[in-house]
Amino acid sequence: MTGRLAAFAGSTPNIGTSLTALGTAYRIAATTELRVGYLCLNLKSAKSHLYLGVDKPEVTLDGVRPELRARTLTGDKLRQYAFQSPRMGGLSVLFGNMAREQAEYYEPEDMSQLFAAARDAFDLTIADVSAYWDNAATVCAMREADDRFLVTTGRLSHFQEDVHKWTGQVGSMFGIAPEQFELVLLQGNERISGGYRMKEVRKETGCIAFTEMKLVENLHLQLDSGRLDEWLSAQERNAASFDPVANKLLHRLNWTKRLQQTDRPWLRRLMVHRSRTR
Repeated sequence: MTGRLAAFAGSTPNIGTSLTALGTAYRIAATTELRVGYLCLNLKSAKSHLYLGVDKPEVTLDGVRPELRARTLTGDKLRQYAFQSPRMGGLSVLFGNMAREQAEYYEPEDMSQLFAAARDAFDLTIADVSAYWDNAATVCAMREADDRFLVTTGRLSHFQEDVHKWTGQVGSMFGIAPEQFELVLLQGNERISGGYRMKEVRKETGCIAFTEMKLVENLHLQLDSGRLDEWLSAQERNAASFDPVANKLLHRLNWTKRLQQTDRPWLRRLMVHRSRTR
């Protein structure tokens, strides 16, 4: 069965898009035992390795670029290259491009090869891309994704100009209309949220409402210290903060948390097998 690809883009940089994408990927992997992969595709500002406390990743996106160019990257190889932590609930993470100066050299064919390998390797791949569409990773991920999520906040400056310029104008050049995007609205304190609600954001952007999610107030401290995986696995309520996105996506895909309804290992394995062969 071919795996599914979900792409997460931000309406503007530095609002919590990577955190939302990575947290959602972790939560789904931890609660379903499905094969879930996370691709860090912000070609000029890859930080997922820092969030997980890995100063010098063994394999990164630029490290597999020769195989992308040669069209030899397979699902099996991608699983081998991906980072896995005992605290990450079985999630496989391909860290991003560390050679910032090479960002312009990734071709659409490279990205298509990566997504083909990811669909073969994982039941669900979450691609975390840039807010700006001036690179092959963002454009190709949005063109090839089965689910397209646009992460934003209630601040007008976060969802107005950049959405029209990039998601609207540039996206339309590649046959992607605003109504093909689903909004994930991050709620915080009044200083962050700005007071605009989902209905108003949806009307301004032309995108479809998906869900709202509240970021835990001290979560950025965990990112800065490289302890996101430790924080996610420490308490159920921490990881559950990503349920508004994870649960709704699971429900859409008919991949519910039914696997947690039994503690009988043989039945859990049978249910996993059944979900993969449908």
